[in-house]
Amino acid sequence: MSQASDPPPRKPRQPSPAAQQRRQRQIEAKRAQILGAALDIFSRFGLHGASLDQVALQADVSKTNLLYYFSSKEELYVAVLRQLLATWLSPLRTFSEDQDPLDALRGYLRHKLEMSRDYPAESRLFCLEMVQGAPLLLPELQGSLHDLIDEKARVIRTWIDAGRLAPVDPYQLMFSLWATTQHYADFRVQVQALCGRTLQDPAFFDEVLRGLETLLIDGLRPRLRG
Repeated sequence: MSQASDPPPRKPRQPSPAAQQRRQRQIEAKRAQILGAALDIFSRFGLHGASLDQVALQADVSKTNLLYYFSSKEELYVAVLRQLLATWLSPLRTFSEDQDPLDALRGYLRHKLEMSRDYPAESRLFCLEMVQGAPLLLPELQGSLHDLIDEKARVIRTWIDAGRLAPVDPYQLMFSLWATTQHYADFRVQVQALCGRTLQDPAFFDEVLRGLETLLIDGLRPRLRG
């Protein structure tokens, strides 16, 4: 009598689409949790002054778990910078030739000031990276940021050539918009010491916005030729 053969091994059970989606949401939530903690730690201590142990403690995860998502402190630091750069650049991406230039620039100015109010840690971290020579973010600046600014500079030149905006160097305009709005995040302590208020005060926010509009936007109105 022949011996019965062993049953074939069962194939690993594949998780259902719902389970896969649930797992993906958990991964994304954990990454966001770690990135949020890293932003706080890096903005206070910088790359070299911060440690993964500090980030793990802040994120309420083990260091081993943190390293599952980010293999090194440098990788985590660059991920934080890329995330905040994408957030900051999102309103600039909406610039288009068919917009009213003064309305577009006024909306961009408000948006940038709101970001300085709501995301001061991100602004301070970016400033710190620039002061140090952008050792880890320089490829992003020379690549995606450079291309985006070139593209939007062409939009601004189109507005100027059509007589819809006063002649101005597009790059200097961008630098001025960034510098004046981010000042209220990067030098928040100084602003509060001198004015007794910050952008968290709605009345002060409106006062600052009106002042910047007068300085920057009203000066861009087309000049009469003749």
